[in-house]
Amino acid sequence: MRYAELTVTPSGAAPVSAADRVLARVFGASLDRLLAAGQTAEPERLLAARARYIVSLSRRHALARDWEHLLAVARRAPAPAVPLCRDRIAAAEPRIRELVDCLRVPLPVPAQGVAAATVLLTDATGPLYHRRSQAALDDLLRDAIAQLDPARPLLP
Repeated sequence: MRYAELTVTPSGAAPVSAADRVLARVFGASLDRLLAAGQTAEPERLLAARARYIVSLSRRHALARDWEHLLAVARRAPAPAVPLCRDRIAAAEPRIRELVDCLRVPLPVPAQGVAAATVLLTDATGPLYHRRSQAALDDLLRDAIAQLDPARPLLP
């Protein structure tokens, strides 16, 4: 088994069925929000399935590529189909690159951090896309980075 295929399953965790895995992808956005907020994956099979999926090294690498793509798009001439807050993204580039590096660490990381990075990237009302968002991008990035620390407990 390659290292990238390893998953961490807490002792006593309920088994996750194929149906749970499918449903966890269907409801991914809402489950990511719960995980990012610190909801424990233990009692809920769908949360557990989602957590196991998003912490895989291949999924984290894909998320890191999505963040790098955001940086590249933000540098291009504005396009009406991509309403980015380019100035905020440019100012946060060092912190975004730090987040990308944390996502690529080949150690198990808490699902909460991966979910926080996903929610931040995909939230159309957040500071990356919505000019009126009151959320501070730098603070949200700093929180996601802190939550990705491999030394933190994998489950809240």
